[in-house]
Amino acid sequence: MRTTALDGRKRTWLQSCGALYVFIVLSCSVMIGTSCLAAEIDFESQIAPIFEERCWFCHGEDEQESGLRLDLRAHMLKGGDSGLAAIVPGKPEKSYLIDVVKHLDPDAKMPPDEDQIPEAEIQLLENWIQQGAVWPGQMDTKLEESIDLWSFQPVVRPQIPEWPSTNPVDSFLLHELKAQELTYSDAADARSLLRRAAIVLTGLPPTPDVTESFVAAYETEPEQAYADVVDRLLNSPQFGERWAQHWLDVIRWAETNGSEANLYRKNAWVYRDYVVRAFNEDKPYDQFLREQIAGDTLGVGEATGFLVAGPHVPAATVGREPSAIRQARADRMDEIMQTVGASVMGVTVGCARCHNHKFDPISIRDYYALTAVFQDIEFGSRQPEYNTEHPLRKRGTELRKQIDEQRKSLRQFGGWEENWGAYRELHFNPVTAKAIRIQFKLRNVFLDELQVLGNDGSDRNLALARRGTKVSGFPEKGFQNRNPINRVNDGEFGTMTWRANTEKDQDKPWVQFDFKKPETISRLRLSNNREYFYDTDYLNRKPNLPRYEFDVQFLNDDGEWKPWVGTWWVNKKLPDEHPERKAILDEVQRLITILSEEGPRPSFVGRKIDPVVTRVLLRGSPETPRDEVFPAGPSALGGDLRLNSDATGPVRRRAFADWIADKNHPLTARVMVNRIWHHVFGMGLVPTTSDFGNAGAKPTHPELLDWLAAEFVEPTVTDGQPWSTKTLLRLLVMSDAFRQSSQPRDDGLVVDAGTQLLWRFPPKRVEAEVIRDAILQASGNLDLTVGGRSYRIHNEKATYAQWEVVDNHRPETWRRMIYQERMRRVDDQLFTAFDFPDCGQVRAKRPVSTTPLQALNLMNSQFVIDQSQRIAKRANGEAKDDASRAVDRCFELLLGRSPTGDERNACLDIIKNGELTLVCRAIINSNEFAFLP
Repeated sequence: MRTTALDGRKRTWLQSCGALYVFIVLSCSVMIGTSCLAAEIDFESQIAPIFEERCWFCHGEDEQESGLRLDLRAHMLKGGDSGLAAIVPGKPEKSYLIDVVKHLDPDAKMPPDEDQIPEAEIQLLENWIQQGAVWPGQMDTKLEESIDLWSFQPVVRPQIPEWPSTNPVDSFLLHELKAQELTYSDAADARSLLRRAAIVLTGLPPTPDVTESFVAAYETEPEQAYADVVDRLLNSPQFGERWAQHWLDVIRWAETNGSEANLYRKNAWVYRDYVVRAFNEDKPYDQFLREQIAGDTLGVGEATGFLVAGPHVPAATVGREPSAIRQARADRMDEIMQTVGASVMGVTVGCARCHNHKFDPISIRDYYALTAVFQDIEFGSRQPEYNTEHPLRKRGTELRKQIDEQRKSLRQFGGWEENWGAYRELHFNPVTAKAIRIQFKLRNVFLDELQVLGNDGSDRNLALARRGTKVSGFPEKGFQNRNPINRVNDGEFGTMTWRANTEKDQDKPWVQFDFKKPETISRLRLSNNREYFYDTDYLNRKPNLPRYEFDVQFLNDDGEWKPWVGTWWVNKKLPDEHPERKAILDEVQRLITILSEEGPRPSFVGRKIDPVVTRVLLRGSPETPRDEVFPAGPSALGGDLRLNSDATGPVRRRAFADWIADKNHPLTARVMVNRIWHHVFGMGLVPTTSDFGNAGAKPTHPELLDWLAAEFVEPTVTDGQPWSTKTLLRLLVMSDAFRQSSQPRDDGLVVDAGTQLLWRFPPKRVEAEVIRDAILQASGNLDLTVGGRSYRIHNEKATYAQWEVVDNHRPETWRRMIYQERMRRVDDQLFTAFDFPDCGQVRAKRPVSTTPLQALNLMNSQFVIDQSQRIAKRANGEAKDDASRAVDRCFELLLGRSPTGDERNACLDIIKNGELTLVCRAIINSNEFAFLP
């Protein structure tokens, strides 16, 4: 029989009966053998009244609380601010509407409080959704959503305004100034222009000799002289250091993790050096992005340090509670989202972590689809993938050949042990076996991994569980049943160890590996927390790597266990039998130490893991996973990568890199050219340099921004390569806008006090790094060595202690400040006062504060006192103790000019008592020293 829909009167009666109605429905299917729950639902008579009475007042045409509208089917399919579909036709279990009407989520109840709708009505809603959520008249209706956000629109190259100027930048700016009845200021003088260009492009002021040479050439051929000096500055090795620092600010790069322990990130500096090289080589920006997102597939594995530049909480701090581990992982993924969103896309992607973005067309599904792209990245270390031409790889190949030569000499003695810091490696004569057993001589054993390596010289772990190798041993469940033996071959290094702690009346610990097929082996590697060794450094308690004592047995073809080798034999018996081994072993260890410093080394550039299925997390909680999402960029930007959850991590990231670096992407070029403009003129054409969304500022010169973006990608006026940072910079600093005076004018201040229209060059204070590096340059002590390990200014510390500045002025620190250790949450006791970033937050635009501490630091800090003494000594020496000439020389070294008559006389009065040092400290404290001219 076919059950027809209930008419309105019966529905009202049944609603009043509540539980009785449910009982009748459930009983009906038993009595007639057909489920009444499958009865056809009539929307008009059964569903619409529920919505009208219960929902539409708060979620109808006039009002949509939480962005949810329930009076139109298309809006229900889309959902509200939660980002979850209110209805998924055919799947009530995935329909968020059912969750909230059932009050399953204490934070989202509809209706609110305890006013839950009757079970009978909920059952009707579930049946309606199960049957396809049929809504007569609305089945074909679709939402026509237009994206009107300006930055999401394609870049269209505008026409250059007609203006008698050879530089298009000036044509656009002067066109706008004319509309405001303004024009440029007079040109800056030669000294000011050179100092400005040098600091903007290299972060260092010009030396007195360079200044005098430029001023002389500028008097006769100003255009040629200036063009030549700009080219020289762009080709200077110091250019990459200056512009790398801008990039590092945005991505919050630092060498500690910023957590409670704030542990040091070992060898994270190799990423910083990559960025310096990239800018010095003028690596095309699209390639720069591809390498940072998927450099492991392009032979520049150190570039992926970009993805793990933000802060994170390490596993040891998180603990072992599963929910805490899941939450920490979600937090780390959010750090990647913040980095990618702020630096590359110029969009606050992280705002969509818990709900649809409040201002921009980015949904919560977009957010989690973007996290799916990076699911194979974990915060930690790995040995970067280098191409054959990389200098580190070349040096590493050379050193490994030397180690192998020494090993050939050792093989005649039968075996030896090498200490690689993170692990110990036992070498022995090859043996082929179906299984091996390691019998420890110690009762207390910690192992995060026990690797079995073959005779082919590769690092393939034959014991890995993924290869089908079975592990067994004693104690199988580990200490107190919490540290199981399967951790020794799970491929994971770190705190999740096999811990064996046996009593005197028990057997000593042992491990057995059964291979899928007979394997030839010649090495074992053992470690107890390899991740900790690779990830951190500079602790007063170093990661402990014990010398394991054990014997190795192998299972022969007859099924018998045969003794093979033991560490007692390698470390105790052989040295006595063959004392000549020692010199060779010492040489091997010496080469290993050099290799760890000069060759490829595990570095904090991201650890690789197997990607998992990604799901939308309701309100950002890992405890409420919802629908599966595939790797993709934001849908409003056409981010479909045509991938699913089966795609490998490198494939995901490579596809995303190609998408974001595409020349037609509306954000990529706009964001970068705006950032470059900001660092040249002090304010971006879009003042909010990392927020191109609706909550950010609108561009002051939209046509100029789009013209620059188009020119950046496909040059037509300039003769540089596509995506060239140096070519774009040359265009900007060669403009009349850049070369004009910074002096104020009344007419300009009235119309544009913030100088956004660029009627003068905007004066701005230089960064902390410029102040420090300029002082060292003036004293003649600046070490211009490019790249390498950061210089240390901090102590060694206990794990949970705080870093302390020990000495930030000794000779070992006289390098450019970009090479100073970058510790989060630590005051360097000098230049933090000048808004040197903490690296906890995105700093696309550094704040500029004025505090008494700045003047005190530049007058009384040990660094300034020491360098002022050296500047005074240099000035006196070069002036041959002529007091007047010594004063002049101090001005030239620090300000690039001679003093005025009044300045000279005032300084001479001071140095009557031999205080030329005080003159230097006073100049360092002047606005002229700290501001761009």
